[in-house]
Amino acid sequence: MSVPDERNDVTSRGVVPSWRRPELALALIVLGLGVFVIAGTANVAAAASTLGLGPRFFPLLVGAAMIVIGICYVVDVVRGGHGDPEESEDVDARAPADWRGVGLVSVIFLIFAALLDLLGWVIAGALLFFGLALALGARDRLRAAVVAIILAVATYLAFVKGLGVTLPGGLLSGVI
Repeated sequence: MSVPDERNDVTSRGVVPSWRRPELALALIVLGLGVFVIAGTANVAAAASTLGLGPRFFPLLVGAAMIVIGICYVVDVVRGGHGDPEESEDVDARAPADWRGVGLVSVIFLIFAALLDLLGWVIAGALLFFGLALALGARDRLRAAVVAIILAVATYLAFVKGLGVTLPGGLLSGVI
């Protein structure tokens, strides 16, 4: 029979308690995704931009950060750390999940993916940002539309002109 260790809830046999398995799984997923991002970035071949940063810089930065965070998270979980339940005064942990919101966001991303090549980044991105703003509760539609257009154009210019990454031009090819 195994006896729980009061310091970190690990039994004397070294069995991980059931409450820690999901946290350890999440930690390993974060670590694995970091390795996946780094490995995927290794196949990207493009010249550096005028800023000296190429299209590999940010994925490598994000992948490295995910690996570091994943390792720290695995170590924390193995040493007995665990996440505390939400105790905010304006959050009800017993409230059901907002599956309508999850569904709306998922559908918006699928529509974006389907329209990206046809419409191009600027138009599809603006529709994506506008749809997400509405799905997440934006009340002022005009402001949401203006911000969506500004974000789409700014990200297009940042990636195409700043980083040298090719994004689909779609209907605006040659205009922007």
